[in-house]
Amino acid sequence: MEQLKLLLLFLPLIRASDNLLSPKGVNYEVAALMSVKSKLRDYFRVLDGWDINSVDPCTWNLVGCSPDGFVMSLEMASKGLAGELSPSIGNLSHLQTMLLQNNEISGTVPFEIGNLRELQTLDLSRNQFIGQIPSSLGFLTRLTYLRLSKNNLTGHIPLPVANLRGLSFLDLSFNNLTGPIPAIQAKDYSVAGNVFLCASALMHGCVDMPKPVKQTNFSPKANNHQLVVAIAVSISCALVVSVLLVICLLYWCKWHFRCDSYEQQQCEFDIGHLQRFTFREIQVATDNFDPKNILGQGGFGVVYKGRLRNGITVAVKRLKDPNFTGEVQFQTEVEMIGLALHRNLLRLYGFCMTSQERLLVYPYMPNGSVADRLRDPISEKPTLDWSKRMRIAIGAARGFLYLHEQCNPKIIHRDVKAANILLDESFEAVVGDFGLAKLLDRRDSHVTTAVRGTVGHIAPEYLSTGQSSEKTDVFGFGILLLELVTGQKAVDAGNVPVQRGMILEWVRNLEKEKRLSELVDRDLKGGYDATELEKVVAVALLCTQSHASRRPKMSEVVKALEGEVTVVERVEEIPEEIVNGRPYTFSRSYGHDESSFIIEAIELSGPR
Repeated sequence: MEQLKLLLLFLPLIRASDNLLSPKGVNYEVAALMSVKSKLRDYFRVLDGWDINSVDPCTWNLVGCSPDGFVMSLEMASKGLAGELSPSIGNLSHLQTMLLQNNEISGTVPFEIGNLRELQTLDLSRNQFIGQIPSSLGFLTRLTYLRLSKNNLTGHIPLPVANLRGLSFLDLSFNNLTGPIPAIQAKDYSVAGNVFLCASALMHGCVDMPKPVKQTNFSPKANNHQLVVAIAVSISCALVVSVLLVICLLYWCKWHFRCDSYEQQQCEFDIGHLQRFTFREIQVATDNFDPKNILGQGGFGVVYKGRLRNGITVAVKRLKDPNFTGEVQFQTEVEMIGLALHRNLLRLYGFCMTSQERLLVYPYMPNGSVADRLRDPISEKPTLDWSKRMRIAIGAARGFLYLHEQCNPKIIHRDVKAANILLDESFEAVVGDFGLAKLLDRRDSHVTTAVRGTVGHIAPEYLSTGQSSEKTDVFGFGILLLELVTGQKAVDAGNVPVQRGMILEWVRNLEKEKRLSELVDRDLKGGYDATELEKVVAVALLCTQSHASRRPKMSEVVKALEGEVTVVERVEEIPEEIVNGRPYTFSRSYGHDESSFIIEAIELSGPR
């Protein structure tokens, strides 16, 4: 009987994953987290909800999980935690994000962290860790962000860590590291504040450190001579230091007044892994915001192409209405946007803030946006073929899945459209402009009367009530799928033989009449997969149902587009007056109705 009770107790986890339980029915991840808790001193009782008898750690505070029930994130920054980090942390094999910065955790960094092969973001900065940086961190080939700054770490920089090529940022600054600086492969890194580090070109200087002077007995005359020499040396050093201080003061004054002439902003400093630029740097990079460098413009502001002093090409978004947010709120929101790291999200590179300006700096996307490639009549670039369009659809869906279900706090985009899906050098979909709607709203709440978006992409409930949710983005994604299929704008499908109005109305009519081939972009010249076309249209119609509760989640959309879930017809009867056409579902009951509205094309925001 006791065994039966135990089986029933752990049944939900067995269904989630056969690998989550030991032969004795112990949840490995619960055991690992409890071991972590036992080693920490939790002064503010933020871990009180962690319970060894729990079968599901996904409900615990500060813990985030995947849909399959695996622990994917520990976000424990600034929680007043002390003690040590348990080696059992290495048992969370599906962990992707671990944020422990701004605590008082001491002891060594566990070597077992090297077992977290799925880890992408690791921040242990501003703690009291001692000992060497474990070389096992070099096993984390998926790591894109590693920050160990402002601890008491010693020893050399491990070569396996320096050789991590996938890192976007590595921060080892302000520790007590020694030895030569190896060739670091990260795209950006900082080792400042380690006074005993030296450049690899001076490697011999790191080895031949000065040896202590052996004490000997001197005569009084020798002592007097030594005293005179010491005084002379001290005076000379004082003069040199004074001269250097004067030079530094003059240099500071020069730049201080120069900064004053450019909106009195502070000069460059770092917020997390984001770089803060001076307004002068942005002016130089964009040729003083030359109109020739404009890449796009819309409701959030104007985007300029720029080139930084280090030769990196960037896209600079000059935000409209810079006074919507105060400086502290702007910095907080920008840092939150910067923490959203995913291969299908546009990474924030840095920012600039003055009393009159708010600017965001992003990597430059060489292939522009999906809208550019679908509808630019003067573009000489080749048309996106069908396989690229399907890859873009899946990549964008994964990006929105991260924002809605894997990011904490979740981010609602509120302006999903082809112009905000950018393309990197490999035509990988990169979602841009996420987080900006909240950044520029006067209110903190996601419920706002200031509707942001583009007509034709806006969900009915958002347009009428101003209330946005994940399902608002899902509606916009459904329209995006139709844009990829048809090559047309969401409103007024230009050169196709249809009535002036929304693309959704047109697609629903053709789908009902089983004439899907007429939807396909003529530029494809018949080069498409009919089965994939039917699936994509079915997903799009599910996403664009007028009732938000009937739309799928992005996790379901991703599974459908990747073929893990079959989009099938509903079995139960749907009244004709409620639903016209042929409804579909993902193993749940979804209907779609054809209620729509015909309106003029009005751009409320623009690309990137």
